[in-house]
Amino acid sequence: MGKGSILITGASSGLGAEMARQFAALGYDLALCARRTERLDELSQEIAVAHPEVRVRIAELDVTDFDAVPKVFDGFADDLGRIDRVIVNAGLGKGVPFGKGGDRPNRQTAQTNFIGAMAQMEAAMKIFRAQGGGHLVVISSISAVRGMPKTMTSYAASKAGVAAMAEGIAAERVPGVDVSIIFPGYISSEMNDKAAHPPTFLVDTRTGVRSMVSAIEKRRFKAYTPAWPWVPLAYAMKVLPLSIVRRLAGI
Repeated sequence: MGKGSILITGASSGLGAEMARQFAALGYDLALCARRTERLDELSQEIAVAHPEVRVRIAELDVTDFDAVPKVFDGFADDLGRIDRVIVNAGLGKGVPFGKGGDRPNRQTAQTNFIGAMAQMEAAMKIFRAQGGGHLVVISSISAVRGMPKTMTSYAASKAGVAAMAEGIAAERVPGVDVSIIFPGYISSEMNDKAAHPPTFLVDTRTGVRSMVSAIEKRRFKAYTPAWPWVPLAYAMKVLPLSIVRRLAGI
């Protein structure tokens, strides 16, 4: 018998795809969803070869389609019997400095990262309440610690909102439900690979995700990953002047 089942949104690439690989290696069944199903097909086949004992289910999902989110989540739960952990990972990193015509990409980022995450948390908590427990994991960002300038403003604000929303759910203390908020530092992914200048302290995807998976498996309430240097830097970013925070963020 496997260790349980994990639903991961935004699983077609980057951190989501690598989490799927690493959780499959630990023996979890997987429910993977994203907009790009051809990538999910490839990932599913890869995992089937490496870990034939693991059940993998895939589905197309745009998390801004708020009617589709609960249907996809419920479908996975019916198929696998239950969902033990939901990882709210799907996100968007578009951004333009405010006042420079960036209202559309900024709005898309906020809608995907915050309202889309709200839909996922609602669907997950409905399942967890019905089955008497589960583990809600929300992927925030180290940028959520303080307001960020320029192209990062909308993204950082949306990720701060996601963390606050998850903390509010945790404060309710729903019986049998654990909540984890993960604040990844700079981990190589499709999102930041497009940056003109690699951010400071960037680590490769496998290393960064390994630290995320470790924190999730320990059911840590809040985790800055990788712990070094982001635990001390997160504290510093909360108290330092914004001009210094900007330099630490590599912006």
